Amino acid sequence: MAGIYIHIPFCKQRCRYCSFFSSTNEKKKGEYIDALCTELQTRKDYIESDIIETIYIGGGTPSTLQKEDFEKIFSTIERNFIIKEGAEITLETNPDDLSRDYLAMLHSLPFNRLSMGVQSFNDNLLKRLGRRHDANRAIEAFRDARATGFKNISIDLMFALPGSTDESWSNDLDTAIRLRPEHISAYNLTYEEGTSLYKAMQSGEITPLDEEENLKQFTTLIERLDTAGYRHYEISNFALPGHESRHNSSYWHDTPYLGCGAAAHSYDGASRQWNVANIDLYIKGIKEGMPDYEIEKLTESECYNDAILTRLRTYDGLPIEWFRNKFQNKYITYMLNSAAEHIARGTLTHDSDDCIRLTKKGIFISDAIIRDLIYVD
Repeated sequence: MAGIYIHIPFCKQRCRYCSFFSSTNEKKKGEYIDALCTELQTRKDYIESDIIETIYIGGGTPSTLQKEDFEKIFSTIERNFIIKEGAEITLETNPDDLSRDYLAMLHSLPFNRLSMGVQSFNDNLLKRLGRRHDANRAIEAFRDARATGFKNISIDLMFALPGSTDESWSNDLDTAIRLRPEHISAYNLTYEEGTSLYKAMQSGEITPLDEEENLKQFTTLIERLDTAGYRHYEISNFALPGHESRHNSSYWHDTPYLGCGAAAHSYDGASRQWNVANIDLYIKGIKEGMPDYEIEKLTESECYNDAILTRLRTYDGLPIEWFRNKFQNKYITYMLNSAAEHIARGTLTHDSDDCIRLTKKGIFISDAIIRDLIYVD
C-alpha cells in the first residue's frame, strides 16, 4: 500500500506561527494546479504498482480551491493510480472557508475526511495567532460539516499559547469534546525562527508559557481526552477507536508515499525526495520537463534512526521482530542496550508482544529518549 500527499501552498493570510511553505499570492493558482497534475502523471511510477490507500491534500490552505480545481486533481489521480476501495481521502480546511455551499461541494467529491484547523475556541488567542476565523465560526463550520454528511472529522488544537490559562485550555477541551470529532491533533506551540510570532517573542511583545505551565496543559490534554474515550495513539494525536489517521500513520510506519507540489516530500523506502519550495521554480521545472527537486539516498543507519524517530512516537512502539528483519544486529543491540536504562527508570516498557513502548511517564520526555536511541556512526 502507499499514499499520496498533495501540497496546496496558497493562503488568504499567513498565520503568525506558521513556518510551512505557503504564499498569499494566488495569481498563479491555475498554472500551479496544471503543473501539479502534470507531476502526478509523470511520477505515477514512483511508487510502482502499489495501491493507493490514502490521499491527503494539505497546505497552505487547500480549502481556497474551487470545485474545478479538485475535479482536475482527482481526474488525474484516477487516470494514473489504482485507488483502494474505501481509501481515506482527507482535505485540510480553514473553518472560515466552510460555508454550507462549499461543504456540499466537497461532499460531492471523493473526500471522506476533513481536517479542520481550529487551534483554539478562544477569540483573543485566535487573534494572537493571526487566525482568520473566530470560535463561533469554527463551531458552526464543524456542525455544518456534520450536517452535510461528513462522518470523519479531525480538528487541530494548540496548547501553551501565549496568554492562555488553565481555564482557557480547559474550555477549549470542553468545547472539542462536546463537538465529538473522530480525531483530535493537539500540538505544542513552537516559535519557529522567521515567523511573526518568533519576532514578537524576541521583541518582548509576547511571553511564552514557562515549561511548568506547558507540561501542565499537556497533562490536562491527555487526561481529559482519555476520559472522553479518545485513544492516545501518537504523541500529538488522539482518536476515537477506529478513526486513527491512516495517512499520518503511514508516515510513522515506513509506508511509501508520493508527494506532489512545491515543497512536497516523497519517500520510496530507500530515499527521500523533496520539491523546490518556490512556486515559480516549481511550475517552470514541470513545464520544461526538468523538475526542480533534491534527493537523498538513505544509509542503513539513517533508515534505523528514522524508524526510531517515527515509530517510538506511536502507541505501537518499536516491534523488535520488525527491526531484526530490517536492520543489522549492531542496530538491534544498540537499541536494546540504550532502551534498558529507560526501562529501568519506567519511561519505556518492553511488553509481552516484544515491543518497546513509551510509558505515560516516558511520553513527557520522549524527545530525550529518542535521542538516546538514535545511532551515531
